Amino acid sequence: MVALHAIILMLIQAFVWILLAYCILSMLLGFGILDIRNRFFYSIFNTLAKIVEPVMSPIRNILPNTGGIDFAPMVVLLLIQFLVYPAVNRIFFMLATQSSF
Repeated sequence: MVALHAIILMLIQAFVWILLAYCILSMLLGFGILDIRNRFFYSIFNTLAKIVEPVMSPIRNILPNTGGIDFAPMVVLLLIQFLVYPAVNRIFFMLATQSSF
């Protein structure tokens, strides 16, 4: 049970790092430091986008339009920090206290 809890927390932490990498790469793309025509950069950016965009697009639909600033990554990080981590810890704590092993 403890191993499953650790694996789930590691997967959430990996998603957080992927989200941060996506944000950094999109900023580098926006400032013109990296070029999307570079095949290596495009493949990395496309892979990260396929992982992150299904989570961020519903949040973008809820948030108001703020011009050129995207607050969806910040909202996702805050939701993970204040909702997902405590929920996972509480669920596994409840499972651990109710098991009869």
